[in-house]
Amino acid sequence: MIDRLKIAETYKTIQDEICQALEKLDGTAKFEEEIWERDGGGGGRTRIMQHGNIIEKGGVNFSAVHGKLPEMIKKSFGVDEDEFFATGVSIVIHPNNPFVPIIHMNIRYFELNDEIRWFGGGIDLTPHYVIEEDAQFFHQQLKNVCDIHHQDFYKDFKKWADDYFYVRHREETRGIGGVFYDKLTPEKTGLSFEEIFQFSCDLGRTFAPTYTELVNKNRHKDYTEHHKNWQYLRRGRYVEFNLVWDSGTKFGLETNGRIESILMSLPPQANWAYDFQPEEGSEEAKTLSLLRKDINWIQ
Repeated sequence: MIDRLKIAETYKTIQDEICQALEKLDGTAKFEEEIWERDGGGGGRTRIMQHGNIIEKGGVNFSAVHGKLPEMIKKSFGVDEDEFFATGVSIVIHPNNPFVPIIHMNIRYFELNDEIRWFGGGIDLTPHYVIEEDAQFFHQQLKNVCDIHHQDFYKDFKKWADDYFYVRHREETRGIGGVFYDKLTPEKTGLSFEEIFQFSCDLGRTFAPTYTELVNKNRHKDYTEHHKNWQYLRRGRYVEFNLVWDSGTKFGLETNGRIESILMSLPPQANWAYDFQPEEGSEEAKTLSLLRKDINWIQ
């Protein structure tokens, strides 16, 4: 039977594996590590890469925290107990080249007691320029790992991602989605906790080969100041989602999480322009037309 210690140790190993893969991919930059402790219980390892050959700013964070839930979260969960444990790996990568996409991954485990515990997570892609061939590859990779564990996971979790990563005040999706899930339990899936944990790990280990393929395909593309300005605008939309709608950001802030780790998802630079309208027929206009829900990327 799996327990919280095994889950946390495995997630730490996955953090190590991904950091090694990203350092190899970038070729020049290395992660800087900071070990931190949380007031109230637990801590983590924040690893940040900046000013790299490929990665302008990236974070691969591990945490395992415990303590008392705030009253607000207890009410939202509908529970009386307040001693919680949570562990996970969270990743956001902001590349230099506008033709290389932003990517985010999170795998996590939450526990109140033997009856109230679950897994959550997902991977999603936010291209500055949507390249349909890349979107198809990305979604196929996620479907492949989902199908190993449950025939409905990709279909259900893709829709969940489309709905979750929706910037409601802009009426557009943050990117091309991916998969997203929360509060997975044996009762909801028909799988054991061990099987759900294995799915979580397999999804985490899909990150490095998938992103490596996308980076290597686009890393040498030439770009202009026009492309960079568009990249900064798209980063602005990314920031808006994370600060306004993202539940992970809210949970971290409400549970007295470490601010630098919570906000490592923000890019080094982002721009906002008043009422920006892309030129009709441009690649920017095409990208906006594809930032919507329910696109079947796998033909």
